[in-house]
Amino acid sequence: MTKIPAVHRIALLFNGNKIFDRDIIAGIGEYLSSTRVAWDLFLEEDFRCRLQGIERWQGHGIIADFDDPAACEALARVSLPVVAVGGSYADAGDYPVDTPYVATDNFKLVKLAYDHLIEAGLRRFACFSLPVATVNRWAQEREKAFTTLMLRDGMQGEIYRGVGTSAQSWDTAVEQQIAWLQTLPKPIGIIAVSDARARQLLQACLCAGIAVPEQVALIGIDNDPLARILTRVPLSSVIQGTREMGRTAAHLLHQMLHGPGLAGTRILVPPAGINVLASSRHEALNHPHVMQAMHFIRQYACQGIKTEQVADYVGVSRSSLEWYFRRELGRSVHDEILRFKLDAAKNLLEKQHEEARSIAEIAVSCGFTSVQYMHAVFKRELACTPREYQDRMTSTARSINQTESQNSL
Repeated sequence: MTKIPAVHRIALLFNGNKIFDRDIIAGIGEYLSSTRVAWDLFLEEDFRCRLQGIERWQGHGIIADFDDPAACEALARVSLPVVAVGGSYADAGDYPVDTPYVATDNFKLVKLAYDHLIEAGLRRFACFSLPVATVNRWAQEREKAFTTLMLRDGMQGEIYRGVGTSAQSWDTAVEQQIAWLQTLPKPIGIIAVSDARARQLLQACLCAGIAVPEQVALIGIDNDPLARILTRVPLSSVIQGTREMGRTAAHLLHQMLHGPGLAGTRILVPPAGINVLASSRHEALNHPHVMQAMHFIRQYACQGIKTEQVADYVGVSRSSLEWYFRRELGRSVHDEILRFKLDAAKNLLEKQHEEARSIAEIAVSCGFTSVQYMHAVFKRELACTPREYQDRMTSTARSINQTESQNSL
């Protein structure tokens, strides 16, 4: 007779409004679905509303976001097994004592972004951070990583924290960001400590007419789909290993429920990669007309613009702009517009499971005049149809996820 596994009551203390927390929760779910673990999960959209009295909760274990100091304080009074999840620290003394801890490796997140900008040919760098606060310890750790890399390579990188944004401070924040951007030498690569911060700076660049990525190449951290949707220039971002963190945290708690404690266990999870989009694809452009044109194309290619509209924006004749493009880039203005639309379509097809769009909707949103035209472009440029490209990417992603899931067990 098959033995029915014991059911444990587990609280997940995370903020479901944050992409970082949601992906960790997803990783915990993946661990449960791939094992015979039987857990009843208790989860609020924002656990911070439920911390009071957590020490009296009648459950079996807790996995919690320890980036929030309120969680650290509240769970210090809990006698249940607890696994902490959060950011890594340069100083080992900043980790919680006697609590197993699964961390996103802040140094490697910033280093991956930095290496990407180096490979793009950039030699000047800055970091856009957050005001110092106890709830932003992860941001300060990313600042430290940036400073360490600058010192290692003999560079002097700029760090700008700006102000915390709210409805009242939004205009002031943007004005201050523009003023800072205008003081920076160009071209420059900027690493933002989060996608939310990167999106704000990208908007400031567009408001000020600063070409992205020709003058400012920008990359964030989180790979938040919402940040991609809400920017005219698609945002590059470092992908945190959050699902791996969730699987690892669940595995640790499972061990604690069935064996000896794991006090002092510390696991640093590296980033999963980079989603490279337009905001960091820096090309060294010499002619100002080409730079202006690229700035316009990156913002409006998917709205169906034509070469004539780009030339009007730059203020030169179509033939002159074509000549500048051929000399500088070796391709036409139309080719550049089409290349950008193709990249946008590829990105949406790769993320189809997240955004649930049809092929026809993708064609329209990327500025193609018809599905048939997008189909012809894919066949000519990639030797496959949009559907075949999507199936190929989905199969690759599934294989990677299966491998990661097996490695975490």
